[in-house]
Amino acid sequence: MIVFPAIDLKRGQVVRLAEGDMARATVYGDDPAHQAMLFAQEGSQFLHVVDLDGAFAGEAVNRSAVEAILETFPGHVQLGGGIRTPVAVEGWFDLGVSRVVIGTAALKDPQFVKDMAKAFPDGIVVAVDARDGMVATEGWAEVSDVSIVDMARRFEDAGVASLLFTDVGRDGMLKGCNVQATVDLARSTDLPVIASGGVKGLDDIRLLKIHEADGIEGVITGRALFEGRLDLRAAIAMAEAA
Repeated sequence: MIVFPAIDLKRGQVVRLAEGDMARATVYGDDPAHQAMLFAQEGSQFLHVVDLDGAFAGEAVNRSAVEAILETFPGHVQLGGGIRTPVAVEGWFDLGVSRVVIGTAALKDPQFVKDMAKAFPDGIVVAVDARDGMVATEGWAEVSDVSIVDMARRFEDAGVASLLFTDVGRDGMLKGCNVQATVDLARSTDLPVIASGGVKGLDDIRLLKIHEADGIEGVITGRALFEGRLDLRAAIAMAEAA
């Protein structure tokens, strides 16, 4: 199982939102590349980066910050936030991104995701962000009438690398990961699932690790790391244990 430390970008700063609300952002630093380097020094080979402004704008806003991270971080970078065109997808892969996360466009234009998954095998992650079991889009500002399971099943044969499931109501709240909902989703689809939202400590990592065989590929954590509630080295060791 992979632990993805998260760097969320707003106006070039490292932030975490509460329940996906841009007005409730806590700033944890103004040097994203330095933060990426710190995560690498703690043993991380994977990084999850989100252009929050881009998620609302529908195009890259924090490009310079992402580029600085790519130049600094020696491992694999997974990037999401406002990536909604083939040109954008190709551009990020050309710059060195390992995986591109597509959310809003996956709901509104499934064929786009399927085309990108075909063009970039194992490079596309579909974000399944949920409020009360329904898919949230446009930077989590809107809630659709599509269930997370229906959304996931649309892409089972499309060649996407995995699903990224976020319980928006828990994101940035340190309430604990919604392990049951994550496992239920993993069991309902053939695609690997990455858990996100609410991780508060090692116990979340342990519980998700127990269900690795159900299809849990990894877990994303941000605020718990920044506030010292989760030790990244310990989390990685637990996730990688046999």
